[in-house]
Amino acid sequence: MEEIPTIINSFLAYKETIQNCSPLTVKEYYTDLRTFFRYIIAKRSGKDLSNLESVDISGVDEELAGSVTTDEIYAFLLYLAQDKRNKAPARARKLSAIKAFYKYHTLKSKKLADNPAKDIDSPAVKRALPKYLSLDESIKLLESVDKNSETYERDYCIITLFLNCGMRLSELVGINLSDISEDMTKLVVTGKGSKMRTIYLNKACRDALEAYLKVRAKKAMANGRTIIDKNALFLSGRNRRISNKTVQWLIKKQLELSGLAGKGYSVHKLRHTAATLMYNSGNVDVRVLKDILGHEQLNTTQIYTHVSDKKLEEAMEANPLAKIKK
Repeated sequence: MEEIPTIINSFLAYKETIQNCSPLTVKEYYTDLRTFFRYIIAKRSGKDLSNLESVDISGVDEELAGSVTTDEIYAFLLYLAQDKRNKAPARARKLSAIKAFYKYHTLKSKKLADNPAKDIDSPAVKRALPKYLSLDESIKLLESVDKNSETYERDYCIITLFLNCGMRLSELVGINLSDISEDMTKLVVTGKGSKMRTIYLNKACRDALEAYLKVRAKKAMANGRTIIDKNALFLSGRNRRISNKTVQWLIKKQLELSGLAGKGYSVHKLRHTAATLMYNSGNVDVRVLKDILGHEQLNTTQIYTHVSDKKLEEAMEANPLAKIKK
């Protein structure tokens, strides 16, 4: 990150080392701040805003960052909406990066005196209802895994954990053998912000995990091969920790084989599926669901309380006046 201006680099370092943000999150902060300061420089110098990629931000320092006004930030948000056609979530993310940058340098590093982003409201983001597989579709997806495949046990276990535990892609890929309890009743995953939580495994998960572990080493070391990432639970064909892209490809393939392609389903939709099935079928309290999913805020989890037409119907029928006839 040598080419990054010091004032931005120190903020990124704080996010990574003190707040334990993931490398991907830190990269997103940098990308958004780079776009913002490219806009400020181009706008002030009268350059063409359609070619921001060519703008050099190496000269961004305390003086320039400190001279940014609230009106300029509003103008940047308008530019994102009208010129770049950024939707509200994308604009909200970029504003969040700007807010975090100025908050750090006014309250922590003390390099800047004023925070021009402090009182700017974030663009309102409409929460769409999560898309999820029905129970029958979930079963079809599990049954679509080819039992004659060399990777059957691995692939079946991956889908089972997604559908039963509601873990994130990064959490599943990051599971180590040492994260699993000896009796295989629970495992520890590392979620957003490097926060660890315990996931309790039901019988379907334990059975799938046990079946995979029985053949994991044997298949990996066939023909004299060695396991590179020895502690990784899920291995790729090259005996390294399986990658995000490989898991995404795997789920896409199985959705096609199960006849569920073209419905907007993805790896993350399997997380939605687990949460929805638990809430709708298992009578799981939303506060318990919050802990299972690793959400920080309850309102993030509460979206799952609005996806079941059946529960709405049951609530209406539960009204004591429902049985009164004319």
